[in-house]
Amino acid sequence: MKAFAFSLLTLLSIGGLAAQAQTAPVAAATKAKGTEQVQFKTSAVCDMCKARLEKSLAYEKGVQAAHLDVPSKVLTVTYNPAKTTTAALRTAVQKTGYDADEATADNRAYERLPECCKKTNATH
Repeated sequence: MKAFAFSLLTLLSIGGLAAQAQTAPVAAATKAKGTEQVQFKTSAVCDMCKARLEKSLAYEKGVQAAHLDVPSKVLTVTYNPAKTTTAALRTAVQKTGYDADEATADNRAYERLPECCKKTNATH
């Protein structure tokens, strides 16, 4: 009888902990200490552009995250300022073939973009 009561108590405790873990609030993502964010207005027009820009910036030294909002064409980059600068990030966007704020895209990289990703095409 004691073994049964002990087993029942153990199962209820484990079940309660599991239920509590599933309903605990998820903490919002916070900016890590020592990082900064910068936003660039780009000439990106589609989800292929989004994938291309985010992948390209992932390879840049010091970049922790990059996210492009396609409807607004705004690229948000979280980076470590000890490892890179906003000028270097702007250049990386240009070398991928897209405008970054007032700076125009690298012509050679722009010509390599698929037709759907060119500035003259409408957002799709």
